Amino acid sequence: MDFSSKLLEQAVDEMSQLPGIGKRTALRLVLHLLRQPEAQTQNLAAALTKLRSEIKLCKNCFNISDTELCDICANPARNEELVCVVEDIRDVMAIENTGQYRGHYHVLGGKISPMDGVGPSQLNIHPLIEKVKAGKVDEIIFALSSTLEGDTTNFYIFKQLEGVKIKTSTIARGISVGDELEYADEVTLGRSIANRVPFESSLKG
Repeated sequence: MDFSSKLLEQAVDEMSQLPGIGKRTALRLVLHLLRQPEAQTQNLAAALTKLRSEIKLCKNCFNISDTELCDICANPARNEELVCVVEDIRDVMAIENTGQYRGHYHVLGGKISPMDGVGPSQLNIHPLIEKVKAGKVDEIIFALSSTLEGDTTNFYIFKQLEGVKIKTSTIARGISVGDELEYADEVTLGRSIANRVPFESSLKG
């Protein structure tokens, strides 16, 4: 792709680093920004810069937040003894959109995947185990995607909690095997949470 401007080429190169954005799509986006009022582009740049420099992780659940505690953990109406374990922020948003869950979350930040060099120590697993052992949690709901990596991560956490008095459950398989949680429709996901089953039962399946 030939560019008449080095500045344009650099902007397209940076835009094309985003997931799902190829060079042609990046070019369309950059040209669109050029056609907008300068203030609009400056507002976008300022919002991204502020996001990158000021965003925090909730100290309780590792959800993305503006403050030390996210809105969910800070809400006294939420059940802090019920914790839904998810891979990342997109899964929190997907479950929240169902309107059927009123507990807390714990965001792992990924899944165990030896092929990708991701081990338990690189995820937020230890804080979850410590929280449970401190007696602050009555039930854990495993809500990772039903992939090999998701099942491996669920089982690893389950084994780490052996001997600890806690209820463990997993979302019902309304979510097809191999599906990512964030792409499930709200009705199916809501029913999967509501109809969760004991984790031990999922092992027998």
